[in-house]
Amino acid sequence: MNDKVKYYGLWALKILAALAFLAAGSAKFMSVEMMVATFDQLGFGQWFRYVTAIIEISGALLLFVPGKTFFGAALLVMTMAGAIFSHLFLIGGSPVPALVLLLITVIIAFATRDQLTQTLNKTGAG
Repeated sequence: MNDKVKYYGLWALKILAALAFLAAGSAKFMSVEMMVATFDQLGFGQWFRYVTAIIEISGALLLFVPGKTFFGAALLVMTMAGAIFSHLFLIGGSPVPALVLLLITVIIAFATRDQLTQTLNKTGAG
């Protein structure tokens, strides 16, 4: 595949993911009724809504920090795995939006996996 296609394709996925997670995180912070109700159904308390919002917004921003894209994507992958689990086993509803975002963030993480190796080599853990 052409390097330009990979480069711009990755940027398009990063922008799409960032917009989705910034919107979702902001809705959680602004106590949008649907978000409050969803986290009531989860049963962990509303503090978990704020933690999730922080993770989503932080992950979205990290997608654009040089050398940290992998880590932002990894945070978002784990968040979407939790969302899928929640939809399937706790709250119901369609897990499809979370599955789509999971796929996008997995692609971003895979495309930037060299950042993990570089970080591990710098810290001596690799």
